[in-house]
Amino acid sequence: MGISGGLYRVLLLLHIFTAIAGFGVTILAPAFGAQAKARRGREGVAIAEATYKVTSTYAEWLIYSVPVFGILLVLTSDDAWQFSQTWISMSFLFYIVAIGLVHGLHMPNIKKMNGLMADMADGPPPGSSGPPPQVAELEARGRKAALVGGVLNLLLVAILVMMIWKPGA
Repeated sequence: MGISGGLYRVLLLLHIFTAIAGFGVTILAPAFGAQAKARRGREGVAIAEATYKVTSTYAEWLIYSVPVFGILLVLTSDDAWQFSQTWISMSFLFYIVAIGLVHGLHMPNIKKMNGLMADMADGPPPGSSGPPPQVAELEARGRKAALVGGVLNLLLVAILVMMIWKPGA
């Protein structure tokens, strides 16, 4: 086998493909969020809910497969790569931290934002004045989503740096 073998190259292709397809969707999710915010009402809610559905299902499973293919690459490399190498262990660490942030903070926050948008979609109750009470919470959650999303993007860049420059290889 080894890093020039056919199996290794197929696994590398799958590793790269799943990373592009999975993380690519999540990188573009804020653009869809901006479109949802711009449209408001039921149309905005539909965009937000569709984005959540795609990122929390299809993209999520692709992202989960990335380290599986990475592990298989290490195992089929004929010791060219080892789990003890800095670039591999740091990549796994950054990935685990990112997954923890996604499930512990980011996706629950996004889900709550979608619920707030849905509550506001039909407009304010008759006779009320001023913005609905959900507006302030939605804006605060939007700032939190931007902050956590930024951290997640930095973690992804750090993983890419590890993969490209391979420190400790």
